[in-house]
Amino acid sequence: MLVFKGLRKLIYRHFKKMKWQAVFALLLLYSASSWLLLYLAGETNLTGQDYLYWLLVTASTVGYGDLSPQTPLGKTLVGFYVIPFGLGMFALTVGKFAAFSAFQWRKGVMGLKELDLHDHIVVVGWNEQRTLPLLKLLKTEARQNLNRDICLCVAEEMENPLPGSIEFVRTLSLNGEAGLKRADIEDASTIIIDCAQDDQTLSAALNLYNLNSTAHMIAYFRDESLSKLLKQHCPTIECTPSVSTEMMVKSAMDPGSSILHHELLNASTGMTQFSIVVPEKLPEITVRDLYVPLKENYGATLIAVDLDSDGKPEVNPSLEQRIKAGCTVYYIAESRLKTLDWAAIAQR
Repeated sequence: MLVFKGLRKLIYRHFKKMKWQAVFALLLLYSASSWLLLYLAGETNLTGQDYLYWLLVTASTVGYGDLSPQTPLGKTLVGFYVIPFGLGMFALTVGKFAAFSAFQWRKGVMGLKELDLHDHIVVVGWNEQRTLPLLKLLKTEARQNLNRDICLCVAEEMENPLPGSIEFVRTLSLNGEAGLKRADIEDASTIIIDCAQDDQTLSAALNLYNLNSTAHMIAYFRDESLSKLLKQHCPTIECTPSVSTEMMVKSAMDPGSSILHHELLNASTGMTQFSIVVPEKLPEITVRDLYVPLKENYGATLIAVDLDSDGKPEVNPSLEQRIKAGCTVYYIAESRLKTLDWAAIAQR
């Protein structure tokens, strides 16, 4: 009696939600019972090596007709058992597979799917005004820069705003580790933090810095005092303040400045600001040696040089300023320069 109750509970647990184990068990039971009944009915031509092929085309009602029952009992079994139950099993399996595929796609849209990313860009936080345009511009930039993957990680109850274009992770808190690790934070090369409130940005940045201190990390703040506080604890984080006030002042003094800055920041239209790192083993050259070939051969204009690679570039350097390997050069061009003939530049 106890064995019967245990068996009943086992069957009920697996068949209640019709899990894959239950589907496979039903398929096995259906296949085995059909073979046994046909064998007992004397249908030796159907129970041979072509049995599974015949059962599949018969149960799905394709019915090629190359194999068929010969005895009256075999025909009865096929008509009243093999085909009716086969139709149900076929529909059940196809429906289960379709539901599974839809569920996996839905998990991705809802941000619940496990990801496998490396050297990617993670945008942490959601801001109604900025995040969506930010993602679209990042996607444009990423296409020009080795097709890097982009992942949005949020704590808000929302779906992927750009399904099929970016990866998406939703977590209960940006201060926890479980959800952030699903975004492969530890393998990310760039992390952008822009939450709805500055205090959320600060706490998320501190947590992310502990998880991955080697990534290039950018945090957006409205309150400059919080950015200074974050720099004290995480000196390598690049804090981006709001520049709307400065932009209005520049436009008042120099009309057209806001449009100019928009062109330099927009990766999809017009001239845009980019950067490139001077390769190793390249002898020192001057700004003049690089400025002229950049303009003549690539249609680009050098505007700044970060000599110490500390994130503080020197804007409008002198033509005699020395540039060495490892420096970051900033320039304006229509598109990103993927390769430069550094050897020819060094020989000038």
